[in-house]
Amino acid sequence: MNYFPWLTIIVLLPIFAGSLIFFLPHRGNKVIRWYTICISTLELLLTTYTFCYHFQLNDPLTQLTEDYKWIHFFDFYWRLGIDGLSIGPILLTGFITTLATLAARPVTRDSRLFHFLMLAMYSGQIGSFSSRDLFLFFIMWELELIPVYLLLSMWGGKKRLYSATKFILYTAGGSIFLLIGVLGIGLYGSNEPTLNLETLANQSYPVALEIIFYIGFLIAFAVKLPIIPLHTWLPDTHGEAHYSTCMLLAGILLKMGAYGLVRINMELLPHAHSIFSPWLIIVGAIQIIYAALTSPGQRNLKKRIAYSSVSHMGFIIIGIGSITDTGLNGAILQIISHGFIGAALFFLAGTSYDRIRLVYLDEMGGMAIHLPKIFTMFSILSMASLALPGMSGFLAELILFFGIITSQQYLLMPKILITFVMAIGMILTPIYLLSMLRQMFYGYKLFNVPNSYFFDFGARELFVSISILLPIIAIGIYPDFVLSLSVDKVEAILSNYFYQ
Repeated sequence: MNYFPWLTIIVLLPIFAGSLIFFLPHRGNKVIRWYTICISTLELLLTTYTFCYHFQLNDPLTQLTEDYKWIHFFDFYWRLGIDGLSIGPILLTGFITTLATLAARPVTRDSRLFHFLMLAMYSGQIGSFSSRDLFLFFIMWELELIPVYLLLSMWGGKKRLYSATKFILYTAGGSIFLLIGVLGIGLYGSNEPTLNLETLANQSYPVALEIIFYIGFLIAFAVKLPIIPLHTWLPDTHGEAHYSTCMLLAGILLKMGAYGLVRINMELLPHAHSIFSPWLIIVGAIQIIYAALTSPGQRNLKKRIAYSSVSHMGFIIIGIGSITDTGLNGAILQIISHGFIGAALFFLAGTSYDRIRLVYLDEMGGMAIHLPKIFTMFSILSMASLALPGMSGFLAELILFFGIITSQQYLLMPKILITFVMAIGMILTPIYLLSMLRQMFYGYKLFNVPNSYFFDFGARELFVSISILLPIIAIGIYPDFVLSLSVDKVEAILSNYFYQ
């Protein structure tokens, strides 16, 4: 047991500090903004310090564990702990949220509530990644819904209420399946209900029951990830949300679905996972192609980037379904890589909108002449998204290729077919991304836009863009930054359950 509650402090600091925003003096938005940025930065530094000095990399077991009785009547515990699987997403959450608070500077209406909601999301996301109790995981998972709903419905675009309602219906619907699965697993087979992940990981279930649990959890995570056909809330949400919210959605929220799929479906229900993994791979392959073909038809810039996110999630699903060390490590690398790239593209789309007030690609054009810095950053990050060698996306997708090819679970022909489909997806990605760049930045159309005030990136926007670009290049050159965190844990998951 760990005696100092590092994780409790890390999980609760943002939401408690955020609730103090309402007591700050009324001196404009500047105080609130700087307070939020300071809290986010402090949280990131605290997390980094804790992981550097109190976490042993070569130990696949859960570390920094905390276990407190929470609700005596129900036997609920406040259980936290981290391992190699959760450390990457937690650091990603801290990094992206800090930059998103910096990106939210143009928000001036109801600034206190806006910044509080961002900090509340911060707590919920870190809580989800560090929970070692299924019920606590469910509560932290739910903590996301209300902040995202309010951020969407109050600070979104013209169709914000429609997309906010759609978001809450999909995600709350998925959460019902998650709750049923959590209670079912907790109450099964013992006189005393247990929701401890360590205990449940060593428990066996009848195969039929395991399949039922697996389907319930899969639906919940498929909405969040998203897996087709449960993905339609995502383009609408991204199309309407403020770009700082989009950064949190693309950078972290989607990754919670992938994390849940590995943490619960793979770790707790290995037999069902080995039955469902071929279907996951098929759905992942269909998703890559479907989203890559749908993306070029989107007129709205943010919806086009949203469909590219859906396509990239297909690679993660294939990695999780491959049941190989290489495939699962590739999926984790893709989770982190896309977290940076997706957040960066939405940030750039938002800053472009701030300048030209245009949403539809066919109305844009000629921006490169007036906004050369935005053009440069947009081009570099689009190249990262289409998996240019030297960027993180390239290595993630390459490792996923090796993962599926070397998998012992599948016959040669299906593997060749899936690899071929993935390759087609990788060819389609440059088509929709490069056509997006062409429509935005080339040609002469922008001269006709009335009331446009052209000023290029300021210091703040340049700082955010470069801060996201540096880890993308760093991981692309040296992927062990990420892989060294997860490799032992991945090996432990697979050797314990799938190679027996």
